[in-house]
Amino acid sequence: MSITKEFLDQSIRWLGENIPRIEKCLNVLNEDEVWQRPNESSNSIGNLILHLNGNTTQYIISSLGHNPDNRKRDAEFSAQDGFNKKELFEKISATVKKASEVLRNTNEKELLRMRTVQGFEMSGVDIVVHVTEHFSYHTGQIVFWTKLLKDKDMGFYKGLDLNKKNKL
Repeated sequence: MSITKEFLDQSIRWLGENIPRIEKCLNVLNEDEVWQRPNESSNSIGNLILHLNGNTTQYIISSLGHNPDNRKRDAEFSAQDGFNKKELFEKISATVKKASEVLRNTNEKELLRMRTVQGFEMSGVDIVVHVTEHFSYHTGQIVFWTKLLKDKDMGFYKGLDLNKKNKL
């Protein structure tokens, strides 16, 4: 296995692990809670999902996938409704699926090629790292906001012994 394939496979895996977490959060929230903002300086879960969709589309599907960049970033944050929970989940799931297809078809030359995305000069590797960490960061915000709203442990690691020591 090449380091390129391993890097892309692990990036696809980490992006994909966030989808069931978002789904679990959406399943415990009602429609109003999805669009509720903690304060004027913060975003709703709906905004965060739209933002993840826009960011992943712009960076991976558009840039790495050689597709037009039609992102309207400000609309991701100004939305106060417009999509229900099911639609939001379908939207982000489809985007991650398409991004994963693009990543599976990305070669080493594309990972090393420099390009401009959102005004930043980035390599393909930089793009993949950015989207992966960005997606996890905002998924964490979605989980945190859900826990605050519902006072509920989401149980992502239920049944796993996370105190196991490393095997050398």
